[in-house]
Amino acid sequence: MTEMQFLEWLQHPAAARMVLIEAQVNVAGQETTRYLSSKPYVTGEGDVPASIEYMPWATGGLAFTEQVSLSGEAGLSGGDIELDNADGGLDCWLADVWRNRAIKVWTGDPSWPRADFRLVFDGILDSVVSTSRESLTMVLRDKLQRLNTQITEAKLGGASPNKDAILPIPFGECHNVSPLLTNPATLEYGFLGSVESIAEVRANGKPVAVAVDNATGRFQPITNPQAQVITVSVQGDKGAGYAPRIAPLVQRIATGFGKETDRFTLDDLDLANLAAFDAAHPQLVGLYLADRGNQALAIQQLAASVGAQAIMSRAGQLRLVQIALPGTGVPVDIGPDQMKEHSLHPVQCLPVVAAVKIGFDKNWTVQAGLTTSIPPEHADLYATEWLTETVVDEAVRTRYRLSDDPVQIDTCLKTRADAHAEAARRLALNSVPRTIYEFDGEPEMMLLELGQAVTLRDERFGLQEGMPGVVVMLSRFWLTGRVTVGVLV
Repeated sequence: MTEMQFLEWLQHPAAARMVLIEAQVNVAGQETTRYLSSKPYVTGEGDVPASIEYMPWATGGLAFTEQVSLSGEAGLSGGDIELDNADGGLDCWLADVWRNRAIKVWTGDPSWPRADFRLVFDGILDSVVSTSRESLTMVLRDKLQRLNTQITEAKLGGASPNKDAILPIPFGECHNVSPLLTNPATLEYGFLGSVESIAEVRANGKPVAVAVDNATGRFQPITNPQAQVITVSVQGDKGAGYAPRIAPLVQRIATGFGKETDRFTLDDLDLANLAAFDAAHPQLVGLYLADRGNQALAIQQLAASVGAQAIMSRAGQLRLVQIALPGTGVPVDIGPDQMKEHSLHPVQCLPVVAAVKIGFDKNWTVQAGLTTSIPPEHADLYATEWLTETVVDEAVRTRYRLSDDPVQIDTCLKTRADAHAEAARRLALNSVPRTIYEFDGEPEMMLLELGQAVTLRDERFGLQEGMPGVVVMLSRFWLTGRVTVGVLV
């Protein structure tokens, strides 16, 4: 079935909609798959899977809401599926282990062969709960939940005082970090795994000579630094090749860290999106995780450095989306024909800002009052956690009577030029009034993706000639063909 044929089916008012659900579950210690649907359906002998009966117990829900955080904070989308349990036949399912198991949902027509159904959700189960005598509810989360875990549990081990310490990980270029003392007897310090370069080691801020082994991520001072604080600037992890940019580091963290059973594979990544993002965002970045850092949070910290967010596509692939206007790509035209009549309405007016302040090139070990023989300006730098760059629009500040000293936005950016460019970009986006509109869309609007560029037209709200926008919220109801769309204009 072609995309056009699927779109025509979505648009057809008499389309017989149904869903197929495949959910993993642990029953009495055994992993198994349960096949569910909203209408009776049995696959043929040549289908994949072959000769499987899907039990028609899905009666409601199958609503999934996803949105982009405009503040850059990490967030997980969610939804649910309601199952008929009026006769209590599914009561035993409450004793099974559903949490963090995979679930996939396809939509299509009961007359279609299995191969023509379209994947509309690829995520994980949070739980299966009973809120009434008549039904069970499958609580869904997007696949990013798999990364909502400790990035590493690798400890130093051995018999040293630090044997239970987590080995730190530098990603990209990290300034003045505190490495782990891995061997007190030889004064060896280091990180988890190989690094690109241990660039400069300091004792109380003063550079010292060291013997370096980048392949193991370890080094030893040539002379005994005694009780001085050892810090180092490092070009970090190179387990998959050194690439100190956002998209390659996101891919590395998603596929190379966290619980081995939950790590993403390349099939879980939208590689075309990541490649395009990398080409558009080559900024140098650095992130140091010295303890029990969270895998998903690390990814979001990197993405948020340029006002982007990691999200999951309908097909369950990780993508990086930057909120920008105009959006990237060819915009989708959305007018009255794509909306339910009179459903468009404003839901949020964003505050105008006159200045943006970006924190960059973080000093990961703040050292106040250094007394070693280093220049005073160097001592001042080591006593400062962040370098900052502020961009101000004086005309906006005067017109709206706003402050020119905004709250600092901390990033993983390394250079002043990149911090200035990002501050200017955010200021251009937010120094004019912005509004989020929502509308109930026709079924074809279910194919939109978060971050997609659109042109929004309506007879109201000054949208008569069309305004560039970007999709920031989607709430899809696959059983009914309903969709609510949020667009930032």
